[in-house]
Amino acid sequence: MNLSIVIPLLNEEESLPELHNWIVKVMTSHNFSYEILFIDDGSTDASWHTIEQLSQDNTNVKGIRFLKNYGKSQALHAGFAKAKGDVVITMDADLQDSPDEIPELYNLIITDNFDLISGWKKKRFDSVVFKNIPSKLFNWAARKTSGVKLNDFNCGLKAYRNEVVKNIEVSGEMHRYIPVLAKNAGFSKIGEKVVIHQARKYGNSKFGINRFINGFLDLITIWFLSKFGKRPMHLFGLLGSIMFIIGFCLALYLGVDKLFIHTKSRLITSRPQFYIALASMILGTQLFLAGFLGEIILRTKNNEERYKISKTIE
Repeated sequence: MNLSIVIPLLNEEESLPELHNWIVKVMTSHNFSYEILFIDDGSTDASWHTIEQLSQDNTNVKGIRFLKNYGKSQALHAGFAKAKGDVVITMDADLQDSPDEIPELYNLIITDNFDLISGWKKKRFDSVVFKNIPSKLFNWAARKTSGVKLNDFNCGLKAYRNEVVKNIEVSGEMHRYIPVLAKNAGFSKIGEKVVIHQARKYGNSKFGINRFINGFLDLITIWFLSKFGKRPMHLFGLLGSIMFIIGFCLALYLGVDKLFIHTKSRLITSRPQFYIALASMILGTQLFLAGFLGEIILRTKNNEERYKISKTIE
C-alpha cells in the first residue's frame, strides 16, 4: 500500500465529507493505493456517524473512535499503530491542510529518501496576535532547544516513512515534537516543505493560547527526556553528589573551627552557615534518591493504557 492518511478529529462533522472527497480525488488521479484512518477523539457531534457512512461508500476508509477526548497525541498514536502504508501522512480534519500537497510529500519520502517531511505554513490565515506571534516564538524556542531546524513544528501536515511512526512513542501532548522524537530515535533525514494554509471553513478552532504555554512546558520535558530520559542518575545523582559534598565540607569546616580553632566562639547552631550546610546535604540526598528511584522506575515500568477505544472500522 502506498499511503496511509491519518486524520485525528474532534467535532468536524461538516468538513469530513468534503475532505474525504478531496482526498479520494487526489488518490485516484495519481493511482495511489491508500487507506484513510479517521481517529475520532471523543466527538460529541455526528462525526462518527459520518465516518461510518463514508466507510460504507469507500472500503478504504477506516476509523477508530475513542470513548472520550484523550488528545491529539493519543489519536496519532492509535493511527500510527494501524497504518499500513509505505508513507504515512498526517493532516487535520478542518480543511486547513490541502490534500493536493500529498503527492509531492509522498515523492519526497520515496524518491528523495527522506525519513520525515514537515509542512511549513509560511502564509497563515490565523489571528496574528493569538496564533502567529506566539507560534513564531514557540518555533524559535523549539529550534534552539532541540537542534531540529524546522520553521513550523505545529503544522499538522507531515509525511513519514512507515518505519518512523512504528519506532516513536507519541504520548502526552508530544505531537508537536514528533520531528524531535524521530531525531532522537535515529531518523536524521528530516526535511521541510512549504504548504498551503487555508482559512477554516467550518466550526471553530479546538486550540487556544494555552496550547503554546503547554507547548513550552512540553519542550522542557522533551529536552530533559532526550538528554537524561534513559539515565536520570547522570543528572540527579551528579547534582545531588555535588550539593552533598559542598554541604558536608562546610559542616566539617564549622566543626573543626569550633573544636580546635575558635573553641570559645558562639554555638555552631547560631551560625547561618550551619543551616546552609544542613540544607545542602538534605537537598543533595534527595536529588541523589530521585535519580536512584528514576533508574528503578525505568527498569520496572510497564506500558500503561493511554486511551480506550469504543469502536473501530476495519
